[in-house]
Amino acid sequence: MELVIDNLACRRSGREVLRGVSFRLATGQAAALRGPNGVGKSTLLRVLAGLVPMTGGSVRLGEISLRKDQSAFQERLAYAGHLDAVKPALSVRENLALWSRIHDADAGKADGALAHFGLAAIASRSAGECSAGQKRRLGLARLAVLDKPLWLLDEPTVSLDTAAVALLAELVRAHLSAGGMALIATHADLGLGELPTLTLDPLTADETTADPFLEGAW
Repeated sequence: MELVIDNLACRRSGREVLRGVSFRLATGQAAALRGPNGVGKSTLLRVLAGLVPMTGGSVRLGEISLRKDQSAFQERLAYAGHLDAVKPALSVRENLALWSRIHDADAGKADGALAHFGLAAIASRSAGECSAGQKRRLGLARLAVLDKPLWLLDEPTVSLDTAAVALLAELVRAHLSAGGMALIATHADLGLGELPTLTLDPLTADETTADPFLEGAW
């Protein structure tokens, strides 16, 4: 299986954010997504996750097209964005159990995921009482529960200390060894060695075209 991004473009709020993005990610491979703040890294990941529509180009995961079969494409990926997406009223363990049920995943993996990220001792604690780092680790623990070949990670090391970053890297390595893929937007060294890099460059003012409708040309 291979992730193939071909000439992808995206327009948001009437302005082009991404243009001509092309990249390939092979089975068992991780890649770093880099570029200055505001260049569109989060937008690209959200496009790949099916949360923001593309306005041009194509994306395939194996034989599955994001444009033609979005549901099937989304079934094969796990997306971890800026927000940890934890339910504060639920306990740490209940949060992970909920995600297991939603995705029809193996609930038996939850305890192992909590242990991996050092959360077993606080499994009964309300997620709302957890620190920022604990919430981040809980959000990332979902990756160990869900059996998805493609991981899309947006600045996953935010709020993590050095030890937690090492645990994340260990989890990513295990995922890759099992034939998974990961596209990771990060400026941090995850300890994964030299990764292929998809670098996004800002579009210049001349390159950025506005939507004629929003500019009043109607």
